Amino acid sequence: MTEPFDVLLSGTVFFDIVFTGFPHPPAPGTEVWTSGMGSSPGGIANLAVATARLGLTTGLVTGFSTDLYGDWMWETLSRQEGIDLSHSCRYADWHTPVTVSLAIDDDRSMVTHGHPTPECVGDRMGDPPPARAVFVDMGDPIMRDAPWWRTAADRGSLVFADAGWDPAQEWDRALLDGLAGVHAFTPNAEEAMGYTRTGSARAALHALTEHVPLAVVTDGARGVIAIDSSTGEEARAEALLVNAVDPTGAGDVFAAALAAGTVRGWPLEQRLRFGVLCSALAVQQFGGSLSAPGWGDVADWWHSVQAQAAAGIPGVDHTRAEYGFLADCLPGEALRAVRRAEATIAAFSDADLHHHPLPPRVIRD
Repeated sequence: MTEPFDVLLSGTVFFDIVFTGFPHPPAPGTEVWTSGMGSSPGGIANLAVATARLGLTTGLVTGFSTDLYGDWMWETLSRQEGIDLSHSCRYADWHTPVTVSLAIDDDRSMVTHGHPTPECVGDRMGDPPPARAVFVDMGDPIMRDAPWWRTAADRGSLVFADAGWDPAQEWDRALLDGLAGVHAFTPNAEEAMGYTRTGSARAALHALTEHVPLAVVTDGARGVIAIDSSTGEEARAEALLVNAVDPTGAGDVFAAALAAGTVRGWPLEQRLRFGVLCSALAVQQFGGSLSAPGWGDVADWWHSVQAQAAAGIPGVDHTRAEYGFLADCLPGEALRAVRRAEATIAAFSDADLHHHPLPPRVIRD
């Protein structure tokens, strides 16, 4: 790299199999047939694909098995999604971790099998490559204590962190102490209230401003609130009502969009609305990482809103006004084709390998 990455990531990549369209939840001793299924790279790949599809040059440092799943994910992430894997490694004596996700109603349950990589991948980044932004999972003690991202922060990288769910709901406040050097912290409302010992999302938000310059609290259907003390901005954005199919990876998509707006210097309210929009587009697809929208999906949505407003559909004028900033953001962005998850391990997309230019709207193959 002669130029810094826009985003640098490290973590575990899982092979995800997502089932959707349950007629009823599965019960012991029974079999349930579902109407949908998708396979895709998961784990840290959710975030890597989301940032890459929004035009951020993305470097991923992780471990891949040399098994079939590992081969497919390496090709999909590097050749299809354009993610730089030059700092990643392959292992012949280790198998790919696998997660099965059951998307039922508005939530999901997951079953995972895997083993730690033969070496701690984060240890390979004692001297991390330069990046404008890095992401870290503060809920993972190993990741929280990894020195590479603090080295990156000392060199000027903006650190974006989330909390991760605490299964024991003990909400160890050591996590907040570990936020020194973090630029943005993006927990959901329950996590934020748990760690700050507060009784509301807004109270938790204000408590978090004592720890990070950019505090963001997502609150599901109630939208998102944030304070950026580095710019003096406080903003909120309402959720967009959509027909959600699979929530897998929606939080990663929001974080990717927030980072994209931050590195581009957008006002806080625009960053939040962009995150809400990208998450809303993602949950209408299934398959985790491959549900992440690209700029072509954003353009399609914006053209649809404009057409509905012109047709006089009630309430759309308000949405068009709130997202009017997209008219200035879309020009110059690559509206590349993106691949969605398929039921089995599909061949990676050749949508962007054609020798003729793509049309100016998104193509889904």
